[in-house]
Amino acid sequence: MAKAQENEHEEAVTVEEEFGSSCQTSPQDKRELVRELIGVIQTVGSYEEYRKSQREECHNLVERLKLLLPLLVDIRDFDGQIPESGIECLMKLKKAFSSAKKLLKTCYCGSKIYLALETEAVMGRFHSVYERLSQALEGMPYDELGISDEEKEQVELLRLQFRRAKKRHDTQDMELTMDLMVALSANNDRNVDSASIDRLGHKLGLHTVKELKAETISVRKVVGERKGRHAEGTQKIIDLLNKFRRFAGLEETEALMPEDHEKSTSLAIPSEFLCPITLEIMTDPVIVSTGQTYERENIQQLLDSNCRTCPKTGQSLEHLSFTSNFALKNLIQQWCEKNNFQLPKKQPPPKPESLSVESEGKFLSLIQDLSSCHLEVQRKAVTEIRMLSKENPENRTSIVNSGGIPPLVQLLSYPDSRIQEHAVTALLNLSIDETNKRLISEEKPIPAIIEILKNGNLGAKENSAAALFSLSMLDENKEAIGSFNGIPPLIDLLRNGTIRGKKDAITALFNLCFNEQNVSLATEAGIVAPLFQLLEKKNLDMVDEALSILLLLATHQDGRQEMGKLSFIETLVNLIRDGTPKNKECAVAMLHRLSIHNSNLMLAALQYGVYEHLVEIADSGTDRGQRKAKSLLQLMSKAEQIP
Repeated sequence: MAKAQENEHEEAVTVEEEFGSSCQTSPQDKRELVRELIGVIQTVGSYEEYRKSQREECHNLVERLKLLLPLLVDIRDFDGQIPESGIECLMKLKKAFSSAKKLLKTCYCGSKIYLALETEAVMGRFHSVYERLSQALEGMPYDELGISDEEKEQVELLRLQFRRAKKRHDTQDMELTMDLMVALSANNDRNVDSASIDRLGHKLGLHTVKELKAETISVRKVVGERKGRHAEGTQKIIDLLNKFRRFAGLEETEALMPEDHEKSTSLAIPSEFLCPITLEIMTDPVIVSTGQTYERENIQQLLDSNCRTCPKTGQSLEHLSFTSNFALKNLIQQWCEKNNFQLPKKQPPPKPESLSVESEGKFLSLIQDLSSCHLEVQRKAVTEIRMLSKENPENRTSIVNSGGIPPLVQLLSYPDSRIQEHAVTALLNLSIDETNKRLISEEKPIPAIIEILKNGNLGAKENSAAALFSLSMLDENKEAIGSFNGIPPLIDLLRNGTIRGKKDAITALFNLCFNEQNVSLATEAGIVAPLFQLLEKKNLDMVDEALSILLLLATHQDGRQEMGKLSFIETLVNLIRDGTPKNKECAVAMLHRLSIHNSNLMLAALQYGVYEHLVEIADSGTDRGQRKAKSLLQLMSKAEQIP
């Protein structure tokens, strides 16, 4: 949101410089301004397809802009002198149109990962555009411009739509949010990582080499525009892009040259010369405690934002001191001299934006209202905090720094279903930031969240499951959720919830089952049966997640016993035969693990005709699928040799 406001401020300055004040603008300039506004509508109307994350909102905005065409055409063709109040409205429209055009262009050809990861901040930019449009149309001198009553009524109705759109509370796409959280949090060796990346790639349109190369250019532009600001969010974008690239078999930093050096497109900068954080060539490389090298300024900004992990490895930094990498610095300088390459000049880092007194007072007031003795005051405050916590990291930091976590946790037990839903969702939004996870955990919210998961309304149950997943990223919370009996209601949501609820539940259960005690608890609570049902309902698109959990359960004897049924083996063989490449990979891994512990299950799979399908996967499956298929074929070969 701060970024959007910043961009809009820059646009406003440009407009004033271009057109000046109304008293300095000639009649010809005024009509030229109207023609330019009409041109903006024609331009954004020519955009063929917007990014999926904001497609509906973009189409709504474009259609509303088109409804202003008759008004603008009438003003363009008006023979009289446009009054000063009309010029003022047109100048405001110019600023609003400039913001709208830039936003729509971002949603048309900008980074798909940025738009998906920061969808709430982008929505904040839409709301800002709606507010500008509403304000610009206020006070339009229809009568003096000869505008008909019918058209005036149409524009006023449109202005009302802008106001309502600005105030609308949008439903968070929790399914996409959870997929992104899993993909960003998963280590490379976790089964769900590839499945999440594969599914996300198809959702975002990033599953071909061509699409990924185009996205790489878009991400590079985002990195260049931010110039070191919003370092945490930028790093998430880069991390996810690199996961997509690895999944597609591309090098992590291939074709990621700084935008400043586009003129040198024929010159490939060696990947080891690029800082892993910004993907720009390093001028002052330093080594951190994990042995990784970064640009000094970039890693220092991360440390200043309370990040204490190595961005590339994810390992905790043992200490925060740096060692200059003189050897690499000399190599970079030699390479630059040899290739006549000019290193970028360093700009002084921007001063961090501090919270204004007015904004700080707003957050403090809202948080005080959470403890009000008036129900409506509490409801209004917790609803607004929920919405603010969705928008951007700055709001989340302000809410936490203003003491928002303790009263939100207290409201989890408040006897009002709507307040409970808003409170648990606000905590979910706050927990997106890693530092906040521990602060929330210190207030012991897990028993109350589990209670909402059991007895809350549908939306509260789904967001409670998502909150448990987010908090379970901390190992101590995995154990706490299991000990407070949080697994059975998650399984119930997996069994009886909506599609969104099922996905929230299965994601949380997967993470919890990395704790051995929770595996036993989940097996006892009957998790195998609903997971088995998901394997048969391929249309729900949760086969890989179900298999990933079953693979964890199969490490324990109780889990294997529950799965040791012929109908289960037949379903696995069907997936190995007809599933997606990722389905096949996971199903082969599952059958391999079961066969190691029970050769009868392997023989049952052979009876269902699995052998020829394993041969096919061993030859042309995914890398992991090939390894597991070959290993399983070896097991079968040994079993045949046993007399």
